[in-house]
Amino acid sequence: MLNQKNKTQPREPLQLLSYNKYVTTRVGIISLAGFSMAALSLLLQFLNYGAISVLNKKQLALVQLSSGDTITARAVDPKERSDEVIKKFVSDTFIEMLNWDGLVRTFNEKGEPITKQDTGVEVGRLDKKSNSRVTSKAYEAAFALSENGGFRAAFLKKLASITPTSIFNGDTQVSLIPRFISQPRQLKDGQWEIDFIGTLVTFERSDNSGKGITFNKTITLSSISNPEYIPANTSELAKKIYAARRAGLEITEIVDLDFGKRK
Repeated sequence: MLNQKNKTQPREPLQLLSYNKYVTTRVGIISLAGFSMAALSLLLQFLNYGAISVLNKKQLALVQLSSGDTITARAVDPKERSDEVIKKFVSDTFIEMLNWDGLVRTFNEKGEPITKQDTGVEVGRLDKKSNSRVTSKAYEAAFALSENGGFRAAFLKKLASITPTSIFNGDTQVSLIPRFISQPRQLKDGQWEIDFIGTLVTFERSDNSGKGITFNKTITLSSISNPEYIPANTSELAKKIYAARRAGLEITEIVDLDFGKRK
């Protein structure tokens, strides 16, 4: 008689996520759970990496200048400028252009600082009767104005026409008193306008009480790119141009402030 011991064979264990291998149901479930956890962990790592990358773009960084000073900085879009940078640029530019004391400060051959009378810079006449010179400081500060359409050159001629010739012999001084600078209004990417309200006060040697006239303007500005590195052998004039535009901005239009339009 045939051996009956092997007549009834045990059932094969359930195959689950197997390849040429048999595993029990419990082992398969454990394997599936482990794979799921690994996949979830990998997904979380990708999400964490993305979040860190975004934070790295926005976080502050400590930057050391060539002078040895350190400043904090953050990455921004090449056309972006903060309200504080725009307001400071406008304020500094107009104060430099419109404060006239008739003096220039320079250095002698020994490198010692000296002060002497300003003879001004010839920029051309607005008409036959007008003055043709602006102060040296005003000329340098005006490099913050755009060259497009001859805007800077035309502005300098207008500025010369209101500059008293007595500035250059020490009989007159003029000071700009800023009274209000508005928050910048963005017109489009990389372009803003801002209102400047101030007073130009003229002081004569014979009358130190001063006479003021209003100086209320709306200024349009655009962002620009500045060279990241300035060679040591750059001319003094070029250095002054870069200094006037170091904020990465230039003025493209100056018009009288329309108070009715701002209401």
